[in-house]
Parts: sequence; structure tokens; C-alpha cells
Amino acid sequence: MNRLPALRRAAVREWGPLFTAVRQRLAARWVRALALTLTAVALTAVIQVTQNQAWGYGPVRSLGAVRAEDPLPLALLRTPLSLFVPALDLPVWGALAQILLVFGVAEVCLGRWRTLAVAYGATLAGTLYARIGVALGPGTFLGLPASDAQVVDTGPSAAVVGLAVYVCHQRRAWFTGTLVVLAMVVEVLVKDNLAGREHLAAIAAVLVVCGVREWRGRRRGSRNPGTVVRTCGPAAAGPGPGRRR
Repeated sequence: MNRLPALRRAAVREWGPLFTAVRQRLAARWVRALALTLTAVALTAVIQVTQNQAWGYGPVRSLGAVRAEDPLPLALLRTPLSLFVPALDLPVWGALAQILLVFGVAEVCLGRWRTLAVAYGATLAGTLYARIGVALGPGTFLGLPASDAQVVDTGPSAAVVGLAVYVCHQRRAWFTGTLVVLAMVVEVLVKDNLAGREHLAAIAAVLVVCGVREWRGRRRGSRNPGTVVRTCGPAAAGPGPGRRR
């Protein structure tokens, strides 16, 4: 029995609306639709080059390195830049590819400012979890060893995971979103470290936000039965008259 037609239909249901939205907006606005993404890629590349110089390592650490042992106000000041500081023990091309793909799709589908807000919120959730986990200690379910307080926490991975889950929810790509969540769970099971735990914290924070938005949308719909509640982000069609971007 040929299963290709069934698989093709499933792929269209899963990714068709997302692909159409991305294609139409890129055709309408091209580079302008990816302004945030291209800026993030360039900033990450510049920081990578800078932190690998003898004169640049110290300033990058001072401005963008977050540790659970740091004072909270200092960590909050460093968190926005830490999102664009690639981890020194991982290839930078991986971080750049993640930003280009996931940030790009999110910016096209969600808009610039919502993409930035979700990315920062996911990163912040991971940063705050590290503090809570270290405070709880390794003997508890969500606890972390004290040594994790000294781990430098940088890179876009938590933001990328959070954005991927958010976009999948907004575009109803349930299978893809489930795969992302399962992949992060497997990551923790295979290698239980601070990065993996922070990815799960980022996912949890994004799912809470998605759940609240869904609940509010249904509540508005129940109060106004004739109102169409849009829960999939901006419309897939290109910008019409009077629409701001």
C-alpha cells in the first residue's frame, strides 16, 4: 500500500499554513521581514570573534556571562546580551544556524517585538530556574548541584527552544511541537546538565504563556459568540492597507 499520499497530506496539514505564511511575507517584505534575525546573527558572530581575542574575552564575560551565583540585579542586566554570546565549547555555526532558522520563522510569523519578547522570556526562565534549582539542592526533584552555580550560562538555545514551541502552538503544528518537547526531555535523560534543565524550564514558561493566551481567547469567544478569535498569530496573507509592521 502506497503511504506517500497520506504522508504528503499529513505534512501539508502540519507545515502548510506555516510555510505559506513564511513564503508570502518574505515575498512581500524580503529582508525587512528578517531585520531582527539578521541583526541577531550578525551580533552573535561579532561577539564570537570578540570573545576569542585576548582583549575581548574579559569584556564579553563581564557584559554577557550569567551565573547562578551572581547577584540577581547583575544577572538580569547581563541576560539580554547573554542570549547572543555563543558557548565557547560548542561550534558557533550551530548557534548561527539556530538563530537564522528559528528566529527567522518566528519573526515572520509573530512579528519582531513578540519574537524578541518570547526569546527573552524563555532565556530569563532558564536563568531564574538555575537559581531556584541550586537553592533547592541536588536532593530534590528540581534541584541542581551547588557546582552549577558557577557554570557560565550563555547562548541562544533556550530562546530557540522557546520560540520553536511558541510558533508550533500558534500555527497548530502539534506534531512538530511535541517532537521539540520530547527531544528536550530525551536530552535531559541522556545527559542531565544545567543546559538541558534550562531548556525544559524555557518550554514550561512558554507553555504557560500559550495556555493563558488560549484561555483568554476562548473566554472572549464565549462572551462574544459572533467574534472570531484568532489564536494563530498574524494572518498568513501579506500586509494590507493600514497594517503596521
